[in-house]
Amino acid sequence: MSVVAGRMTRMTTPAAVIMDSAAYAQAVEDAVKASAAYYAGGTSALDDDAYDRLVRGIAAWEADHPDQVLPGSPTGKVAGGAVEGDVPHTVAMLSLDNVFSPEELTAWTASLARRIGHDVERFSVEPKLDGLAVAARYADGRLGQLITRGDGTAGEDVSHAIGTIEGLPETLAEPVTVEVRGEVLMTTAQFEHGNEVRTAHGGQPFANPRGAAAGTLRAKERAYTVPMTFFGYGLLPLPDTDTALVARLGDLAHSDLMVQAAAYGVNTTAGTAVPGTTADSVEQVLARVQEIAALRAELPFGIDGIVVKADLAADQRAAGSGSRAPRWAIAYKLPAVEKITRLLGVEWNVGRTGIIAPRAVLEPVEIDGATITYATLHNPADITRRDLRLGDHVMVHRAGDVIPRVEAPVAHLRTGDEQPIAFPEACPRCGSAIDTREQRWRCENGRNCHLVAALSYAAGRDQLDVEGLGHTRVVQLVDAGLVTDLADVFTLTREQLMGLERMGATSTDNLLAAIAAAKGRPLSRVLCALGVRGTGRSMSRRIARHFATMDHIRAADAQAMQAVEGIGTEKAPSIVAELAELAPLIDKLAAAGVNMTEPGATPPASSDRATGDHEENSEDAGGPLAGMTVVVTGAMTGPLEELSRNQVNELVERAGGRSSSSVSKKTTLVVAGDGAGSKRAKAEDLGIRLATPDEFAALVADYLD
Repeated sequence: MSVVAGRMTRMTTPAAVIMDSAAYAQAVEDAVKASAAYYAGGTSALDDDAYDRLVRGIAAWEADHPDQVLPGSPTGKVAGGAVEGDVPHTVAMLSLDNVFSPEELTAWTASLARRIGHDVERFSVEPKLDGLAVAARYADGRLGQLITRGDGTAGEDVSHAIGTIEGLPETLAEPVTVEVRGEVLMTTAQFEHGNEVRTAHGGQPFANPRGAAAGTLRAKERAYTVPMTFFGYGLLPLPDTDTALVARLGDLAHSDLMVQAAAYGVNTTAGTAVPGTTADSVEQVLARVQEIAALRAELPFGIDGIVVKADLAADQRAAGSGSRAPRWAIAYKLPAVEKITRLLGVEWNVGRTGIIAPRAVLEPVEIDGATITYATLHNPADITRRDLRLGDHVMVHRAGDVIPRVEAPVAHLRTGDEQPIAFPEACPRCGSAIDTREQRWRCENGRNCHLVAALSYAAGRDQLDVEGLGHTRVVQLVDAGLVTDLADVFTLTREQLMGLERMGATSTDNLLAAIAAAKGRPLSRVLCALGVRGTGRSMSRRIARHFATMDHIRAADAQAMQAVEGIGTEKAPSIVAELAELAPLIDKLAAAGVNMTEPGATPPASSDRATGDHEENSEDAGGPLAGMTVVVTGAMTGPLEELSRNQVNELVERAGGRSSSSVSKKTTLVVAGDGAGSKRAKAEDLGIRLATPDEFAALVADYLD
């Protein structure tokens, strides 16, 4: 979206708005204002994608009209020429030029080779962090001054923020006099915490992490402190640095400088899932670009591209720099994951457990190739905390396959016509009272409010796997009054089923056989079918394997429940309370003959349940996957082809391992099938063992049914 003449208009191409000299002048004014707001406090009316389009459009117009370029144009200037500073930089702190495609990157590498007279011997490739560029000056190893980039020649002194930025030590590991350059940002967790603190003190929530970091870094007299994080990307000597260190740093490649910065104790990307690496060719650079892009949605901090540099100091010196950007570095920009659009309405939907969830209705906006018209609003408390209103311009975030979410209102764009969001006074599905004691509101009828959805879920393949009990049949049973809860399914008679429309003898017998088979499913499947809030397929397996029987699960208090991996102090009481609420249903299921034990698992001793010392057992002690954490990704083939993902994960745990949905340093093995994407890339990056589906099937052959 672009602001032109004070109104929001859609820009389809860079030239769509800039049609004549008057429109060009307006675009220059809009870009400078947006840049000033962006670098000063993150309150721009334009999101990154809109700003990039606007500036590219300005540049295109200027290329066709070189004699009409306005002196205030943002092209060719650091920070768009919209900000200044009063602390001079010892070496210019420049911006980066951008490319947006493999073809543009290849063309840039070719032009760089022509400029230096030979192909670049080695590139460095690292994520482009979405934060605020700063320079940290150390004298004899002690941090004395922190300066923003400003206009590239001088920046703003923000030394008051020293001590509030994680990853930027106040004392280096060596008493050197150097300047560390890098990015100050907020991680996702810091951003959420920061907005909670900010709104608790009466402030408007920040629209995105970058704006939050920019505003927080400059704040001098706040009654509260919000942590930020620093990632270093540059290291250079200061005027008072001894000559030996000057010579040494001056000859180091960029990748070696980052190793040195980390040795000093400065945070770099080396400890993240997307560490800076080197590449010997443009093909390797592009492969790394794809790897980083694939991991983007899983990162705990924002990136908006990948920075590619000539790694060797000699190549950098030969290429030199322009007035705005170095010629030896480029930013490969990724599609925007955040856009500004309008909140048109709020829908209140009731889930299968009775949770009443708000959903934002948005003015359609394209983000990362998808048109977004709906986004999650989490819960009523979150709406209140973010002070969202109907008609607000809001920042919407979507990365990869993650469900789009509304981050916050862009409060400075409010016109006064925005209206409060009305919360429901009764359940929007059944009209019953609403339980508002927790942040997530719930219909007091609980699962009975949306009984069809709850039963359809319970009968699903990854839960009780009752073939023939699909949505249509569940509706029939509920409408006929034959089923009022899950336990009633297991007491259905042949006569009752034969009385339903389109139920013949064969389909009735098949359904009764499927119901009988479902009675013998493992406890983990039964627990998952109950749909306890805060648990899913994986967590249900962990709970079942830890406690072994439903009686032991029901006897566990919050402390004992925390002994299960992944259940913390907040989730444990909720699970215990809901299991107590489900007691009558669980009793009915047991009375109907439904299995309440986990095959092969042994109940923990009472002392173990209290202390959390019990290890999940059964085949864990001697299976081929004992002590291993396994992630399964992609399409399975061979002996595993007919198994659902849940069944493969169950196989992992029968063979003694622990299944996981995400790759981390704790992962031991990744089973990568056809179409494995970001998880495979992350495993390769972390050096984690990979196996094909056939290799994995051979490893666990004794545990295949």
